[in-house]
Amino acid sequence: MLTQLPGFTDPVHDSQQTFRALLDALAQPGLCQTTVAVAPPAGLTPSCAAAALTLLDLETTVWLQPGLPQAVSDWLLFHTGCQFTEAPQAADFALIGQMATAPPLTAFCWGSPEYPEASTSLLVQLPALQGGRSATLQGPGILTERAIALPVPDDFWAQWQAMTSRYPLGVDSWWLSGNQVLGLPRTTRLQVLEVEEEMSA
Repeated sequence: MLTQLPGFTDPVHDSQQTFRALLDALAQPGLCQTTVAVAPPAGLTPSCAAAALTLLDLETTVWLQPGLPQAVSDWLLFHTGCQFTEAPQAADFALIGQMATAPPLTAFCWGSPEYPEASTSLLVQLPALQGGRSATLQGPGILTERAIALPVPDDFWAQWQAMTSRYPLGVDSWWLSGNQVLGLPRTTRLQVLEVEEEMSA
């Protein structure tokens, strides 16, 4: 059954192309990039499947949000050989399928002052990369400011603001839908527009 769910058609070229898209997403926060098309198992978007094939390997530990289909862990194990953990704090990567029931950002590893890079990276699947409350981004990779409207719970941006105040600690994140990926590194600061501002814009 697993072999009927292939990974990349051209593993070397496809992984390089996807890796470039993931890097560009973090280097240019808020701008959508396109990953290689992959036929994923139930529970993964094509872009999340491509990201997993690119980032995960025998030495990475992954936390899967409870509720994701068994086919996801079977597919990831078959194609990447990654290890799984039930503790978000112990994960190199966390795969989130439903933001409404996702743990708070404080549940994941933010690294340490000595090793800030030893933190959890988030792979967050969304039905779309727009349609939520508007937020304005600032920081490295953004000339002045950039607007996004990810459909996330109202309290998420407050969590993000609290996290960025602890820089260099924090998590980096990729937001994935269809074949698209949008990056938000811990260096990105944001301001959420009030409802009144959005209505008058």
